[in-house]
Amino acid sequence: MIYTEENIKSGQILLIDKPLTWSSFQAVNKIKWAIKKKFGLKKIKVGHAGTLDPLATGLLIICTGKFTKKIPELQGQIKEYTGTITLGATRPSYDMETEVDQVFPIEHISEEKIKEATKNFIGEIDQFPPVFSALKKDGKRLYEYAREGVEVEIKSRKITIEAFEITAINLPEVAFRVVCSKGTYIRSLAHDFGKALNSGGYLSVLRRTKIGDFNVDNAITPDDFTEILQP
Repeated sequence: MIYTEENIKSGQILLIDKPLTWSSFQAVNKIKWAIKKKFGLKKIKVGHAGTLDPLATGLLIICTGKFTKKIPELQGQIKEYTGTITLGATRPSYDMETEVDQVFPIEHISEEKIKEATKNFIGEIDQFPPVFSALKKDGKRLYEYAREGVEVEIKSRKITIEAFEITAINLPEVAFRVVCSKGTYIRSLAHDFGKALNSGGYLSVLRRTKIGDFNVDNAITPDDFTEILQP
C-alpha cells in the first residue's frame, strides 16, 4: 500500500496487527505520531473501528482523514476471532487480566461434550458483558466499579454467533474459531462455555483475524508502519 500525504489526509484505511499488551489507543497514537512526523502535519484525524483488549492481538482497522466517517459502518461488520479457552477455572475478568478465583473439575469433560456444548451458542443469544469492561453505567465504566469491589446490575444484550468451531482440544485448553456480530464479548463466551460444561472457563488467548472482508493477513504492526513511513 502507498502512504502519501494526499492519501492520508483525504482518507485511508490502514490494517494494523495490534501487538499483545498494547491498547487500541496506544496503536492509534503510534500511527498518528508517525503520520504527523513524516508529513509535518500539526493535526490529522485518526481513529480505530473497534477496540481490542490489551491482552488480545490481531486486526485493528485504523482510519485517517475523511475516512474516519466510515468508522461506524466498519464497526458494525461481522468479526472473526481465534483463540484458546482454558477450562477448569474462572477469573473475575473472564481473561488473564485477573487471578484465578475458583477451580472446577474437568475429568467429566469429553471431546464429544465440548463439541456438543458449542451448539448452545449458535444464532442469536443473550449475553452478559464482563464486569471488567469499558461499558458505562451511570457515567462510569464497569471495570471501575469492579476494581472498587462494587456490584452493579448488568443487563444482557442480544448478539449473534454465526460460527463456533473447536479447532483443537488439549485439556484444559480448547482452541476455537468464532464468527460473530458487533458487541460480542469473547471473554463472556469463554466464561459461559465453561458453565455449559459444568465447569469453569476463561479466555487465555485471543486474536481477531477478520472484520468484514478485511483480513489480518494483510495487516502490519504499528512499528512496521512507522518504519515504512521513514524517509
